[in-house]
Amino acid sequence: MNNDILNVLISEEEISQKVTAIGKKISEDYKDKNLLMVSVLKGSVVFMADLMRSITIPCEIDFMSVSSYGSGVKTSGVVKIIKDLDINLKGFDLLIVEDILDSGMTLDYIKSLLQQRGTNSIRICTLLDKPERRQVDLTADYTGFTVPDSFVVGYGLDYDEKYRNLPYIGILKPAVYEK
Repeated sequence: MNNDILNVLISEEEISQKVTAIGKKISEDYKDKNLLMVSVLKGSVVFMADLMRSITIPCEIDFMSVSSYGSGVKTSGVVKIIKDLDINLKGFDLLIVEDILDSGMTLDYIKSLLQQRGTNSIRICTLLDKPERRQVDLTADYTGFTVPDSFVVGYGLDYDEKYRNLPYIGILKPAVYEK
C-alpha cells in the first residue's frame, strides 16, 4: 500500500495533535448542550473514534452511511442513504463528523435532511477540507486540515475500499486510479 502513495501529506503525529485540539474545542463549545455525534460511514469512522475519545463531556453517537461516489474518484452528485440514523434527533445538538468536505454536495444533502428532524442545532466537523472542489455554499464549523485538490487516502479515506487503514493522509499516485 505504501508504494501506491506519492507522498505523505499529513503525518500520524500531526493528525493526533489536531484531533486532540478539535476535541478540546468541541468539549468547550458543547459543555452545556446535548451532543450527538453522527459519523458518516465509512470514511469518518477512524476520525470519529479518535475524536470522541478526545471529547471530555457526555455525548452520544450514531452512524449514517451514504454513497455518492461508488468506486470512482468524483462524486456522482446523487446521494443515496444506505443506513439511516437509529436515534430520534429531537432535542439533540448534532455534530456531523465527516472525513473530507469536498464538493459539499453530500454534506449539504445530509445537513438539510437532518435539519427537518427536530434538532436543536447542527454543525459540521471535518478532518479535511478541499475548498477548491466546492460546488455548494457550505463550510465546516470545525476543520482539521485544508488539503490541495489531490486524491488523498489513509486514516479512513479510501480508493475503491482500500488504504483506509493507513495511519497518515497521503496523496495516491494517479497511476493507481487512472487504470
